[in-house]
Amino acid sequence: MNQKNTVVLIVDVQNALMEAHPFREEELTDNLKAIIHNARQTGLEVVYVRHDGGEGDELALGTQGWQIFDATAPQEGERIFEKRFNSAFKDTGLGEYLKEKKITEIILGGLQTEYCIDATCKSAFERGFHVWIPAHTTSTFDNDYFTAEQLTEYFEKKMWDGRYADVRPVEEIIEKMKNFPIS
Repeated sequence: MNQKNTVVLIVDVQNALMEAHPFREEELTDNLKAIIHNARQTGLEVVYVRHDGGEGDELALGTQGWQIFDATAPQEGERIFEKRFNSAFKDTGLGEYLKEKKITEIILGGLQTEYCIDATCKSAFERGFHVWIPAHTTSTFDNDYFTAEQLTEYFEKKMWDGRYADVRPVEEIIEKMKNFPIS
């Protein structure tokens, strides 16, 4: 991982999802804020992806729920890609943008673990990106089959780590960023 070829990718941290109180909400917010802050301090680009769920959806374009959550919001000039599918790469231009910038590594976080983060992680891997997922920077909600805790633990420890991504403690990812030379 180095400063020239790495980007932080924050996916779907939007008001409607955060107002529904995802699992480990406070830890998720704190971890994402720390990753974003340290990325900016070391000159890493932070890129956002925002989901448009379509008319009538809680994430419908232009609604309050669609807006990026204030605690993790982009600064002026940071890129936001709009999506309508689980993968941040499908029909968004994100893949082309990252290749044009010669990005080879992605630090990925956001919502929801088993939907958009999983699809984005695997799509990035298939496109040749090295994916880093700081532990506890993704979250989700309980469903009829699994608790949110079971889902996040399963994806972080069993599905992604060593297969599609390197899942590491937040502190380790931040330490790697702090060791980047400031350009």
